[in-house]
Amino acid sequence: MLRKLEKIFMPMAEVIGRNKYLIAIRDGFLVSMPLLVAGSIFLIIANFPIQAWMDWLSSIVVNETTGETLASMLNKPSDATFTIMAIFAVMGIANSFAKQLKTNSLFGSAVALMSWFMLMPYLIPSTVTVDGVTGDVMVSGLSLGWLGAKGIFVGIICAFVSVHIYAWVEKKGWVIKMPAGVPPTVVESFSALIPATIVMTVFGAINLAFNFADTNAFQIIFEFLQTPLLNLGDTLGAMVTAYIFLHFFWFFGVNGGSVVGAVFNPILQTLSLENLDFFRTGVGSGHIICQQFQDLFATFGGAGSTLSLVIAMILFCKSKRITELGKLSLVPGIFNINEPIIFGLPIVLNPTMIIPFMLVPTINIVISYFMMAFKLVPICSGVNIPWTCPLGISGVLATNWVGGLLQIALLVLGVFVYMPFIKAMDNQYIKEEAEATKHADEDDISLDDLSFDDL
Repeated sequence: MLRKLEKIFMPMAEVIGRNKYLIAIRDGFLVSMPLLVAGSIFLIIANFPIQAWMDWLSSIVVNETTGETLASMLNKPSDATFTIMAIFAVMGIANSFAKQLKTNSLFGSAVALMSWFMLMPYLIPSTVTVDGVTGDVMVSGLSLGWLGAKGIFVGIICAFVSVHIYAWVEKKGWVIKMPAGVPPTVVESFSALIPATIVMTVFGAINLAFNFADTNAFQIIFEFLQTPLLNLGDTLGAMVTAYIFLHFFWFFGVNGGSVVGAVFNPILQTLSLENLDFFRTGVGSGHIICQQFQDLFATFGGAGSTLSLVIAMILFCKSKRITELGKLSLVPGIFNINEPIIFGLPIVLNPTMIIPFMLVPTINIVISYFMMAFKLVPICSGVNIPWTCPLGISGVLATNWVGGLLQIALLVLGVFVYMPFIKAMDNQYIKEEAEATKHADEDDISLDDLSFDDL
């Protein structure tokens, strides 16, 4: 059975893991990660759940003319990261994709951003009142919604299409070549002129076509692609299915997070951005399923929620192999690093552990989902908490103290789910260690019986 499953899943993992589009999306979103984490720190400070603290920040006026307060100043870093996160995503995806197509990654990022902004509407519907008369007008400007969560999927498409066109034109040799001795930066700039112009022309024509249809690319893609995908991703069934596949890949030694995450994480990250907008403005509705839900409530200690397994190994096992491995894996597990368990116990290709390895995260997801659905625990705010943040602390920062308690309760529940399976392995290892000790003692006795004459 294992061989048959391996034949099915290994080629699938290899295809997904080597797909240049999925790799570009995965690496592209990583560009924004340090910025989002840094912005989250200031966002937590500005919105720390103590009303007296928030009232004090709002009472400190730092600019009398504009009315800016210390609270609004502390929110600026999140405005400069979360609110315009799509810009970083477009730049990062295009950069990674250009490297894979072996073209200039700097100009690849530039033409992707240019293409994206060419399709973006520059008019914002607004309501104004003049001399007591209220009317609807179109104001020139950029909508922050398109720069953030609502514009991500258009950005992904623009990054791939624009870099593809740029690389294709460049490989055709349709570039301006400079004589020898010209500085490299000048050579690269002139070399990019024709490819960039062709990309601009193509996206200008696309934008013109959408305007003739009295709409824009952002609105069409948001309504007919992004919204259905987000609605599909924001379901318990989608989350459970994704995690079943994720842990199947890990069972065969393939990094399931990278394989499944390349497809699923863009949806989760977009849902997180919408949660953050909801958390800050109160407009719209939040989502239970999001990036923070996956990172902070599905698993504790890494894939398989193996921190529960580590605790079970330390508390209930007696074999030296398992207890020593458990002690060595405890500290890394607290920070959600579990390679010592995955490959040291091992989990990989271990039929005894496959059931709890998949079952515990599924239990965590289902219980957390219904706890949030019934409003016993708040949904995640969208604040970007590092995945290495220990449980308890991360739950409090993402929701409130109830979220921290939920994490601890799920951790304990996971210990008892893992316990009978790890005990079965432990009993086997105890027998193996006893036999090894017996053979070692017999070897010692036989050596003691030898005399110099025997030698």
